[in-house]
Amino acid sequence: MSMPCDIKVAAIQAGAPLPEAKFSILIPTWNNMAFVQLCVAALRRHSSFTHQIILHINDGRDGTLAWARQEGLAYTHTPVNVGICHAVNLARTLVQTDYIVYMNDDMVVCPGWDLALWEEIVALRHPFFFLSATMLEPYPTRSIPVLAPRNYGLTVDTFDEARLLREFDTPERADWSGATRPPNIVHKAVWDLVGGYSVEFSPGSYSDPDFSMKLWQAGLRHFRGIGRSRVYHFVSKTIGRMPMNCGRSQFFRKWGIRPSTLEKHLLRLGEPFSGELPDVPATSSYRRAMLKNKLLALWR
Repeated sequence: MSMPCDIKVAAIQAGAPLPEAKFSILIPTWNNMAFVQLCVAALRRHSSFTHQIILHINDGRDGTLAWARQEGLAYTHTPVNVGICHAVNLARTLVQTDYIVYMNDDMVVCPGWDLALWEEIVALRHPFFFLSATMLEPYPTRSIPVLAPRNYGLTVDTFDEARLLREFDTPERADWSGATRPPNIVHKAVWDLVGGYSVEFSPGSYSDPDFSMKLWQAGLRHFRGIGRSRVYHFVSKTIGRMPMNCGRSQFFRKWGIRPSTLEKHLLRLGEPFSGELPDVPATSSYRRAMLKNKLLALWR
């Protein structure tokens, strides 16, 4: 959780103790007050359980900082935008529960999102898992796990919550393999085992697959997306406003494989969930992908 020496934490508000809370939900935000207000309101209305909500407020001059204080929310604050990785690692210092959820500030949870995750956690009876909710997004996408196009608005003003609440649970979706993107959840011991999110990926591009790869290297093999846990995602309302790091190249240099090899062959992203993943996939396509990775490494 180290930070560059020129980054200072300006304020910390721990919030009231929540002994009955199930999850600690980390939400980085950067001058995006209307969206984070909508996100927090949905968490309060649509969650089956009480949760600890922890913001990391980058800058906050748009009123987010004052609003968080008024609401009594737990938060950490930096006067500059430190990106996603530093943000969630700072917010981790305030966690009160055993389970850490990472969520974007432009997401709206649907009723029962947390109950579906909790039921899977209880059934597992061990902490070595990585679970994701299933996202609904307004635009067509190449990401297999996402349900799209499901357009319920592109801004807070055009958000059609009433229609979302009528339709969010259709069609049915079976659980899928390869949890990686937020909203996701891990046990805090597993988060700490791998050191949280890798700050070399700041401000955050490809920090999600990097976190999954760290979990894979630590021996986790239960990567599961929960079909009944639904969250609407407005898409890139924060990261779309900032220059990003060359995450794909960084990932390859760090791990020696492309992110697509991780997601397609190791995590089997989007395939129907069928249990613990094998250490080494016994497929010719995986062997070809690994050969290509080795050739790319030599070429570089």
